Amino acid sequence: MKKIVKTLMPAMYLMVIAFSAASCNKTQAAPATAAVAPGQPVDLTYAAEKSLPAVVYIKSVTNSKVQTVEYSDPFEDFFSDPFGGFFGRGQGQGNGGGRKRQVQTPKRAAAGSGVIISADGYIVTNNHVVDGADELTVTLNENSKEYSARIIGADKATDLALIKIDAKDLPAIVIANSDDVKVGEWVLAVGNPLGLNNTVTAGIVSAKARTMGQGVSSMIQTDAAINQGNSGGALVNTRGELIGINAMLYSQTGSNIGYGFAIPTTIVQKAIDDFKKFGTYQRAMIGIKGSDVSNYVDVEKEKGNEVDLGTMEGIYIAEVVEDGAAADAGLQKGDVITTIDGKKVKQFGELQGIIAQKRPGDKVVVKYLRNKKEKTATLTLKNEQGNTKVVKNADVDVLGIDVRPVTDSQKKQLEISYGLEVLKVNGGKMKDAGVPKGFIIQVVNDQPMRSFDDLQEVVKEAKDQMLVIKGIFPTGKRGGFVVYLQNE
Repeated sequence: MKKIVKTLMPAMYLMVIAFSAASCNKTQAAPATAAVAPGQPVDLTYAAEKSLPAVVYIKSVTNSKVQTVEYSDPFEDFFSDPFGGFFGRGQGQGNGGGRKRQVQTPKRAAAGSGVIISADGYIVTNNHVVDGADELTVTLNENSKEYSARIIGADKATDLALIKIDAKDLPAIVIANSDDVKVGEWVLAVGNPLGLNNTVTAGIVSAKARTMGQGVSSMIQTDAAINQGNSGGALVNTRGELIGINAMLYSQTGSNIGYGFAIPTTIVQKAIDDFKKFGTYQRAMIGIKGSDVSNYVDVEKEKGNEVDLGTMEGIYIAEVVEDGAAADAGLQKGDVITTIDGKKVKQFGELQGIIAQKRPGDKVVVKYLRNKKEKTATLTLKNEQGNTKVVKNADVDVLGIDVRPVTDSQKKQLEISYGLEVLKVNGGKMKDAGVPKGFIIQVVNDQPMRSFDDLQEVVKEAKDQMLVIKGIFPTGKRGGFVVYLQNE
């Protein structure tokens, strides 16, 4: 399970390769690491012994499926209808040879790592490890016992997921505060790379607050060897405490060349809380686009422009998003953010790391420079929809209906090939929208409804918490409804 993301770095252009599996834990924050006397060797055996039992092997299976794909036949229109549909023939196909056909996808299996964060079976891993999986199997390190797992919540942008197995008395890892981690301190990467289970590699923290393309931000950089299968594994300090979830590396070959990255526990713990409480990640937006001041000044100098912002540290605002949190608080293009909630921000990754720990509706105090004069503003962070509400992944239960796949006689009578019949309207959102008993749901948010699982999936993935339903009444009349999953 390899994910490649392109990103531009000074003086080099490399490929970002993400690997399968992640993990993390939620407990009391612990001090970063034990102090080591200068010049003394570091003993990492204790860290390995403490962390290895908490790192698991995750296998994901995606079953074979029938998918409809579009393909082009450049000779289709010419040979099937030389008159281009002038006499009514070939309608719907005289479109430049565009056609659809069904293909059978192969069954696929992939593997990664995860971290046990609680004794009752919660495990953190990367989103790309579990994304699209029909089956998830977790194998423990200590006794090689296997468990089926279910997904509690997942988020593509942060590349984090929380899964659960039915087990007790598991060896949960201790989580440290990644803000306390120092550049240069020793760390271990623990996981299952390249099929080599229970592997430990050592290195140091090379940098912090690295910004890695879209979504994933404020990463910990390490030179501990990370390869395919390490994703979702643990990055731990010399006490064996979790400081990050291994997620990706820079490489031109697909193998480790000394650039590994982990998601810090400050972001991981917030994601765990969100997944447990809301089923989805609560993404707060500050509403600006910009860059490090030093980068902005360098770019302007290359253009021959002299720039004096009054500081060389901070975040230069290149754009303020309309109706966003920053715009509401009066921030403008050209301002320089210097602190958030009393914390200095020198790199854009540091700003992203702070905001990633917040939820929509949270307030932050921002100090910034405008024309070299310091100002202060309080921002109320918003979600991606531009309001301050938390977003919940709706469960199919909120619809308040009982459904079943249509019978063969219904298919024949109504001349349809699939659909879900509404057997009972118990209340809930479907009743609010006026969906009656007997209505046959065929399409929801452009997805065909052939089974209850199809309905459950589309409800979970609904954008803007809204369902656009199309179907057919028992009389044969076609109709549709709009269902809002959250109260306005």
